[in-house]
Amino acid sequence: MVVIDENGQNLGEMTPQEGTQIARDRILDLIEVSPNAEPPVCRIMDYGKFQYQQAKQQQASQAKQKKIDTKEVRLGLRTGEHDLNFKHDQTEKFLGKGDKVKIEIILKGREKAHQDLARNILQDFVAKITIPIRVEEPIKRFPGGFNILIVPE
Repeated sequence: MVVIDENGQNLGEMTPQEGTQIARDRILDLIEVSPNAEPPVCRIMDYGKFQYQQAKQQQASQAKQKKIDTKEVRLGLRTGEHDLNFKHDQTEKFLGKGDKVKIEIILKGREKAHQDLARNILQDFVAKITIPIRVEEPIKRFPGGFNILIVPE
């Protein structure tokens, strides 16, 4: 196997016992970096420190990623005009922040007989949105009513 020391210098080819002995003398670990190479490549390093640095890099990369939340807005057949306006403003605020918005219209009891009215309310609500949007999931029926998923463009 080929052994590389902690400074990146090639120590040459040696047996696993010799590599392990050198690592022990330096109070470090012998880690197999490339087992499929011919001959295999091993590196002398502090494995705990290496794991810590890898975890820090992963945390930093995850922190840079943008997290997109899905917000929900619930409507009803009997929702008043003022409440619809308030929910419309909330929806635009969510879209302005870059969040996905799932708009649901809930049907209770005898309201389930008026599915066409529910679809129309949902379509009108989405049509009033002034921010440019894209419909990710069109209007779908679910057991409690209808929903639609929209995202900002």
